[in-house]
Amino acid sequence: MSDLRPPTLPTVLTAAHAEHGPRIAPRKVIQTYDPDEWEVFIEEWATSLSPKYVAVRRFGGSGDRGVDVAGFKTDRGFEDEWDCFQGKHYDRSLTPSNAWPEMLKVFLLPVHTPLYTLPSSYSFIAPRGMGTNLAHLISTPTELRAKFLEQVESSVAKPFKELDEKTRSAVHALASATDFSMFGAVEVLALLDQHKATPYYPARFGGGLPARPTSENPPQTVHPDELVYLTKLVDAYQERYLTVDSIAAAEVHTKAGAHLQRQRESFFRAEALRNFARDRVLPNTFEGLQNELFDAVIETAEAEHSDGLERLRHTLEQAVNAQLSANALIQVTEPADRRGVCHQLANDDRLTWVADI
Repeated sequence: MSDLRPPTLPTVLTAAHAEHGPRIAPRKVIQTYDPDEWEVFIEEWATSLSPKYVAVRRFGGSGDRGVDVAGFKTDRGFEDEWDCFQGKHYDRSLTPSNAWPEMLKVFLLPVHTPLYTLPSSYSFIAPRGMGTNLAHLISTPTELRAKFLEQVESSVAKPFKELDEKTRSAVHALASATDFSMFGAVEVLALLDQHKATPYYPARFGGGLPARPTSENPPQTVHPDELVYLTKLVDAYQERYLTVDSIAAAEVHTKAGAHLQRQRESFFRAEALRNFARDRVLPNTFEGLQNELFDAVIETAEAEHSDGLERLRHTLEQAVNAQLSANALIQVTEPADRRGVCHQLANDDRLTWVADI
């Protein structure tokens, strides 16, 4: 009998690991989805292919007519070039018998409704990928077409056996004239890698946000979108420095000039954070951060202060020191971003530095 020994862990236990347990690999997470959630995931992924499409639409459900998600290349939708993404969420790899009925549906679209065109490409998307037989057929379009035509001609399986002769003949003629290289599949690893480029990835799989790109310095010429918050800064400067009565005067003032430049830099950092959020997190996440900061500073901003510059200074200080943890953007937000958000709030007339101006 050997002594019982505790297992040796390869890493130090972190607080996050202790609280949440091991992180599940994304390829395992998607295997737990139900068919509806799988279609939503495919729709999210398809948005990463922009600007290839003018629109991405999900048609999943009993009336989808064999199209789970469509990527439209023009405003004419199904009447012009489009790509079909067909999600199949099974607990096994896809087989030819899984594929034949779905392929039939896409040929029935233009047969039943002549305004519809066949898709430029048709991709099967499954969490466990294609089985060997289907993968070989997809890789040999001529054989794939021959095998599909055999199904049209003689299959007794649904839905082929339910075709009337007129429809069967029309499908056969259309399929015979079609290049079956249009059929393919999206591999799971490529699917997940491309999904990383969408704002939906962190919410589904965690793992943190990517590094932010370096923010650009503000342009020398003031942009019209800056006028509201800059005018409010000038009002605060003028209370203390009577000669500062315009943005131009503030820019050359010995004390106000450097301060103004720092505030513009902070504003543009916050604008860069807004753009980053648009591409990397769910909609309204940045607006949520703005609201959290507003709640953190409004009592300070509305308190009594000796002048507008003191109100501004204390408000910005409160923004930097506020303990915020709920918003996903906090992990990539720096002090200058928080100060810049205050100027965004001033731009939206939610904060001001000099009352009754």
